[in-house]
Amino acid sequence: MPRFIALVIATMIVLPSTGFAQTRKRTTTKSSRTATTPKASEIQREGAARVAGQIKNMTQFIYVLGGVAKGLEGVDDAAKRNEASPAVMEQTQRYKQQVRTSIQTLREAMDKLEIDFRTTPELQRYYISLAGVAESASIAEDQAAANRFDQAGRSLLGVVNRLTDVLLAMR
Repeated sequence: MPRFIALVIATMIVLPSTGFAQTRKRTTTKSSRTATTPKASEIQREGAARVAGQIKNMTQFIYVLGGVAKGLEGVDDAAKRNEASPAVMEQTQRYKQQVRTSIQTLREAMDKLEIDFRTTPELQRYYISLAGVAESASIAEDQAAANRFDQAGRSLLGVVNRLTDVLLAMR
């Protein structure tokens, strides 16, 4: 029995000394840099949300443009036959300018989207699919400036198609 007690005492002396040898607790902390910078997947999700937002904006605009373009063509036809009043012609010119301004705003949004994708490393691989949408929107802008609103709408549909392809590639 005394041998057993001696063994227990010896064990108690040896074990605590090895157990306390490392007194500092090791913990891993995340770098403050990773806490403030968004993850690549989050950046891609935000980029996809911006593309989806542009698709929504453009499709709503194209829907409205379809009806407006028909009305503008009708007034232009009436003006050629001298059947439109000066007030109607003046109002029509204001509508045409509003359409041109709206298309310009859409083109500027496409420029910004292209720049954002080109300059953001996490989105650069999708830029290849996106490149050229601003140019297509610029073509629509030129067509609207020439009073070819129906063709401008068709050009904008091409932009929507490209944006949709980008969105599909990002999923």
